[in-house]
Amino acid sequence: MSIFHTPELRAFRAEVRAFLQQHLSDDLVHATRAGLHLEREPMARWQAALHARGWGAPHWPKALGGTGWNELQRYIFEEESAFADAPLGDVHGLFLAGPMVIAEGTAEQQARYLPPVLAGQEFWCQGFSEPNAGSDLASLKTTARLDGDDWVINGQKTWLSSGHHADLMFCLARTDLDVKPQAGLTQFIVDMRAPGISLHPIMTIDEGHSVNAVFFDNVRTPRHNVIGALNQGWTYAKELLARERVNNAQAPRTKRDILELDRIARTRCDAAGRPLIDDPRVRRRLAAITADFVALESAALGVLAEQMAGVEPGPAASTLKIRGSELQQRVSETAMLLLGQASVVLAAGYGGGLHAPDGLGWAERHFFRRVVTIYAGANEIQKTIIAKSILDM
Repeated sequence: MSIFHTPELRAFRAEVRAFLQQHLSDDLVHATRAGLHLEREPMARWQAALHARGWGAPHWPKALGGTGWNELQRYIFEEESAFADAPLGDVHGLFLAGPMVIAEGTAEQQARYLPPVLAGQEFWCQGFSEPNAGSDLASLKTTARLDGDDWVINGQKTWLSSGHHADLMFCLARTDLDVKPQAGLTQFIVDMRAPGISLHPIMTIDEGHSVNAVFFDNVRTPRHNVIGALNQGWTYAKELLARERVNNAQAPRTKRDILELDRIARTRCDAAGRPLIDDPRVRRRLAAITADFVALESAALGVLAEQMAGVEPGPAASTLKIRGSELQQRVSETAMLLLGQASVVLAAGYGGGLHAPDGLGWAERHFFRRVVTIYAGANEIQKTIIAKSILDM
């Protein structure tokens, strides 16, 4: 019997499903189905609804706004949310900044920054990558120097996901130039409205605006906005990136997409009028994707159980990131193959509501997912981490 098929978990799934049916509006569903790059308003609105129910951050400690759910309940919640096409919300605040402030922040920082994330009132972005410091993050050049009661930041960050929606940034900057690169970095909280910040949009291959470049020109942030200990930012960054890689595996959302592939294959026909699912090549392709997903889901549940027990994911996060990102690409490629010309339906301006054509959103996913094997640490770098940490090579 499946580990999910206990009376308690079936009742919990029904509770989650009923909440989604009652509170998830048609326009939020359509926005999620139509594209990857949601505006702030629908994400904030849905986060506020979850917060009102007490479900704003299931993975946070209960004392700080979490639910107290176990790993199976959390996975069921994420799975049902994906099946219902609920917005993801502020990923950077909920899954990255929030847990880092919980783990390393002061009580004052927790009281100030956690409640607005839960309520969908403040959004975050991640200031890590630079033009010449992507996978080699330790070589970053952005500096911070202490001037009285403020740190003064100068430099540049790029690929700033959702920076145009963000109120705050967690920023990695160099605070000691005389030590080895990894030893002189510190994490800061930076107000995105601070004087000296200049944000510039970057349009990606899918013609969407989700990433940005940001320049710091003597940007001041208060001394108390250091997260954790001075010059320990590299340690915190590694832990944060491991959490990001687990989240980027996107198992529940990929499962929803795979079920959609099956539906498309059963309802669309070839030139001879036969359902696509009758083609052995289509069945083999879907079977291979499904088998690989089952392996991914099993591994994700194992890491999730460790996280819920307070154990950081470590090198296992790299395996999830590799397999999850590759699977996302294969899913979108398969959708484009099954849909043919119908896959080029564009989301912009489409007024079809919930009765949208099969192809809506798939072209955007397909193009944007070229990047999923690159961000959060390129897959080639992840393979090196696995070789060193797991295989002792």
